[in-house]
Amino acid sequence: MPIIIAVSVVVGIIIGTFFANRFAGNRLNIINTSSNKLNDLLHIIDDQYVDTVDIAAIVEQSMPKIMEELDPHSTYISAKDAQTANDDLKGSFSGVGIQFVIRDDTVRVTGIIKGGPSEKVGILAGDKIVSVDGETYVGDVVTNEETLHRLKGEKGTKVKIGVLRHGQKKPLSFTVVRGDIPLKSVDATYMINKELGYIKIKNFGETTYAELLTSLAELEVEGFKGLVIDLRGNGGGYLSAAIQMVNEFLPKNRLIVYTQGRRSRREEYRSDGRGSYQDLPLIVLIDETTASASEIFSGAIQDNDRGIIVGRRSFGKGLVQQPVEFADGSLIHLTIARYYTPSGRCIQKPYVKGQPKEYEMDLITRYERGEFFSQDSIHQTGEEYKTSIGRIVYGGGGIMPDYFVAEDTTALTPYYTECVTQGTIAQYCFEYTDDNREKLSTFDNAAELEKYLRRQGLVDHFIRYADSKGIQRRNNMILKSQHLFEQAIYGSIIYNILEMNDYIQYLNRNDITLEKAIQLFKAGQTKPTLHDQKRNSGTNSGKKKAAYHRATPIIQPKHQGCIA
Repeated sequence: MPIIIAVSVVVGIIIGTFFANRFAGNRLNIINTSSNKLNDLLHIIDDQYVDTVDIAAIVEQSMPKIMEELDPHSTYISAKDAQTANDDLKGSFSGVGIQFVIRDDTVRVTGIIKGGPSEKVGILAGDKIVSVDGETYVGDVVTNEETLHRLKGEKGTKVKIGVLRHGQKKPLSFTVVRGDIPLKSVDATYMINKELGYIKIKNFGETTYAELLTSLAELEVEGFKGLVIDLRGNGGGYLSAAIQMVNEFLPKNRLIVYTQGRRSRREEYRSDGRGSYQDLPLIVLIDETTASASEIFSGAIQDNDRGIIVGRRSFGKGLVQQPVEFADGSLIHLTIARYYTPSGRCIQKPYVKGQPKEYEMDLITRYERGEFFSQDSIHQTGEEYKTSIGRIVYGGGGIMPDYFVAEDTTALTPYYTECVTQGTIAQYCFEYTDDNREKLSTFDNAAELEKYLRRQGLVDHFIRYADSKGIQRRNNMILKSQHLFEQAIYGSIIYNILEMNDYIQYLNRNDITLEKAIQLFKAGQTKPTLHDQKRNSGTNSGKKKAAYHRATPIIQPKHQGCIA
């Protein structure tokens, strides 16, 4: 469609030029066929168009459409979005050190970064921001983007923040000196039991490798004898971070990954033998949202037969992007190569150029085919490759786990899904936390906090709340989804009061994929064998579903707010 539109515009210009030349005597230079054609087109529009045109705006609107014609991962990022887009991977940014959400056209502080600028001056979770730098900041003007613009800034600069606090009649004023705010890649590190450690990694940024080493050191103090690395939900990041991390687990001179493109010669990355955990039993958890650098990590572990991959087929992103910055601060992420796992497979899933919507719908398509519920529903169409011991793996569509674990939707109902998709659970948990923050803050661990919450009748209270918001009560569905409601409500409140580490531990108690990993470790099955592959091929671990009707069963409060 963009190409058709562009061609129509050019044809229209040519026709218009013909008639102008014929009837008005106007002379325009003929549009040449060189690489400057787009520049010529913009020049003609700027020079001859009947009305005044904002050429810069046309360029900004056209850039994303041009990139869409290449591949799904070549993208354009405007100057105003470039900094925010890079913050997560940089590992830090300069700001005031709060986490916030917007409720009722007001910025609500949901968390304070420990040791950050806001904590130092006394801003608290639960505060409502009502002014910034002396200007009232409530109403329609309040958006995530505008709030980030006002609160982020150069290190050492000051911002005056006015807040309304529960129990206070008048606004309080704080002058905050902006400083470096860390953004961690490792969400959780803890011991599952006396022998098995657990690390959850959300992305691969500049500080991820250092964070991994810190986590491993913590687990070593605890005496861990095996490790689960959780890459579910990890959308990737820097190739270099993935290479450094895999290196910790591989013997010397093992191929980790190689890249190759039309203008990019084959470049190999191998282990140097300096890794401290080359013999540690290792299990990696993946799912359909595991992508890019996290697939490099998983593929290197799998193809070298170094550990066991557990979960569901990964996303399938095997394209390498290079950032190219423009003078105005905007940039493109241009695909310059494909990456290949040690066996030689490219795991990029198929795509049609110029059709990004179809590509984006792939996960829904997988769901409708039953791939989340049955390994038999997954049809490998890529070439066969072999791991170091001869196990068969496939290219062209993500990483297939060694042990498939079906998505558990037995307790899912349309009523629960509606409560999730409408944001009703998230809103209720925020309001409950805000109204009871003083009491809730007396708990310093998830177990005690959960015990308290279970005595408060929160599910029944929420159902009445949902009814007041227009979601009709459905008793049978409520009963069926009871434990999902409990997990979502208790988990959200635990996160609001405690840390992400506590929240992850709480959710993991009922995680069937992690439970499978624990079983494999206890059985000593952390080293791949050909026998295991034959035994697991064609395993049917769930029932096929007819339609895509679900939302994520568990609320993820971390992703409902922004950090400034």
